[in-house]
Amino acid sequence: MPFYHDNQKSYPQETESRVIIRFQDCDPFRHLNNAKYFDYFFNAREDRVPQLYGYNIADVYKEFGTGWVIYNHQISYLRPAAVGEWVRIKSSIINVDENSITVEYYMLDDAKKSLKTVLWSTMKYIDPRSGKSTDHQPEVLDYLKTIQNNSVDISKVTFEERIKQLKESL
Repeated sequence: MPFYHDNQKSYPQETESRVIIRFQDCDPFRHLNNAKYFDYFFNAREDRVPQLYGYNIADVYKEFGTGWVIYNHQISYLRPAAVGEWVRIKSSIINVDENSITVEYYMLDDAKKSLKTVLWSTMKYIDPRSGKSTDHQPEVLDYLKTIQNNSVDISKVTFEERIKQLKESL
């Protein structure tokens, strides 16, 4: 199936997943291991994107032979997630340009009253045949701009300021 999106359709700009913190992912203090936050964030988005948007990263690679590679993370661990705890993970694309995207992920307690962790991951669009960055195809760029969360402008807000915004919104 070719990469396609309906310009007339309204797509959600943010994904949300409810997950439980697993024992095997925790440290001796029964807190989610810092490195495991990445797995939880990436898995939550990978599970929701096909449901909400009708495509996944593998589809882009199959059609164009290109994909995104992470080259930068900013993360802040604010409150621990504990073994057996249900949490909410939200994510959205907060920046798109000709050859990169930034995805914001954040974790909340199940009641959505306490911010636990915030992550910004910036990814370059890569052609693996050359190993170099390449521009998004017009249809991919158009689609990314359609699902981009325009309520966050990273040219006007720092990572630390965004954390404050998220806390104040709870």
